[in-house]
Amino acid sequence: MKHARVAYAGAIHDAIEVSGRLRLPFGRIVAEDEVMWLPPIEAGTIFALGLNYADHAKELAFKAPEDPLVFLKGPQTLCGHLGQTVRPAGVTYMHYECELAVVIGRTTRNVQREDAYHYVAGYTVANDYAIRDYLENYYRPNLRVKSRDSATPIGPWLVDAADVSDPMNLRLRTLINGQVTQEGSTRDMIFDIPALITYLSSFMTLEPGDVILTGTPQGLADVRVGDEVVTEIEAIGSLTNTIVAPPEESNVG
Repeated sequence: MKHARVAYAGAIHDAIEVSGRLRLPFGRIVAEDEVMWLPPIEAGTIFALGLNYADHAKELAFKAPEDPLVFLKGPQTLCGHLGQTVRPAGVTYMHYECELAVVIGRTTRNVQREDAYHYVAGYTVANDYAIRDYLENYYRPNLRVKSRDSATPIGPWLVDAADVSDPMNLRLRTLINGQVTQEGSTRDMIFDIPALITYLSSFMTLEPGDVILTGTPQGLADVRVGDEVVTEIEAIGSLTNTIVAPPEESNVG
C-alpha cells in the first residue's frame, strides 16, 4: 500500500493511493493535483549516508569508505512532492541526489543482520540536494551542505515494506527538465540496508519514524533556478521538485 500526508481543505490528512488518486480518512477521493503534498512521514532522526555508492565516491574523487559515513539532518530539511528548494545566491555548484529512504517502523536496538528488515516500515524517495561550495573538511562536515531548510524533498509515497520484494535491486534515475542525467541501482550500494540498520542500532536506539537516506549513485549535475528535477525509484515513486531563487531575488510584478 502507498501512504501519503497531504494538506486539503485547511487540514492535514493521512491518505492512501487508490487507482492514481488519494483517499482521505473520511472516505473522500481527491485527485493528486487537488492537495498540497507533505513529507509522507513525520520524521524523527534523519540519518544520511555519504559515499555509499563506489561510483559516486569515484565521481567526487574520494576513496570509498571502509565504514558507513553517516551524518544527521534536522526534520526542517524535508519538504514534500511538488515543493520548491532554494538555490542560494552566489553558489557555483548545487546538485541533486536521488536516494532510497528507509523508514524505521519499530524500536530498534542491537539488531542482527538477518532480522533487520523486520524493523522497516517502508520506503520512499528522497532528493538530498548538496551545495558543494559549502563543503569544508572532515572537522566541519556537511552541516551547511546538507541541512538547509526544504533542501531535501521526500515522497510522494511511503510504500509498505511488504510491497517491495527486493529493495536492494531497484532502478534509480534523475531527470532535469525531462532529460535523464542520473541512472543507477540500489544493488550497487557499498553498505546495504541490513548493514546500515545493524550498524546504527549497534550503538543507538532507532525509533519509529526515523529515516535512513541510503546515498546516491554517480551522475550528478548542477541545477539552476527554474529547473524541474524529478527523482524516481522503481516500485517506490516519482518525486518532483523545482529550484527557486531566494525570496529577495524572486521577480515581483
